[in-house]
Amino acid sequence: MNQLKLKRDPEGTRRRILLAAAEEFANGGLSGARVDQIARRAETNERMLYYYFGSKEQLFTAVLEHAISALTEAEKALDLSGLAPVEAITQLAHFVWDYYRDHPDLLRLLNNENLHEARYMQKATHIRDMISPIVATLSSILERGQKAGLFRANVDPLRFYVTLSGLGYYMVSNRFTLQATLGRDFSASAERSDLVRMNTELLLAYLMQR
Repeated sequence: MNQLKLKRDPEGTRRRILLAAAEEFANGGLSGARVDQIARRAETNERMLYYYFGSKEQLFTAVLEHAISALTEAEKALDLSGLAPVEAITQLAHFVWDYYRDHPDLLRLLNNENLHEARYMQKATHIRDMISPIVATLSSILERGQKAGLFRANVDPLRFYVTLSGLGYYMVSNRFTLQATLGRDFSASAERSDLVRMNTELLLAYLMQR
């Protein structure tokens, strides 16, 4: 792809770099990803990569932002307001768990960022704002359930979201080590269905506990 075309399509070039970098970082982490390979995948050159993102570390931060933003946009498309509280919580949990299953690269990126103690996320402070809408949605569902006498009172929405998220995160991020140590593939359709059912019951049992 010639340089004139790249200059005429800056947003397209930037997007290709982000997508190529996401794959490289997910597979090799920040330290293992190679800038020249990212540029090759994006059909551009290293100079353009540095022009748009400044450094490899800044590109990694942008990839994290893009991945979280994609999750947030998918969450915003959920319309749970017309559902009864129990059904709304169930659908929200299943959405999050399905998203993790369908986007394992997001989990690899987050795992890698945890190795860096969230150093790069801390530089992108608006990532926290991206998470706020789904927590607000959850807060609304919990409040409706409490007012209806279905859910226990004083459930912390943020803690509940972390628990809900963790149930789905673990079965995807640890699928290979679980299979190696326990001899069972929890990503198999039947295994996953049973685990989702059990996790759903765990969440609802906590919420409906008196």
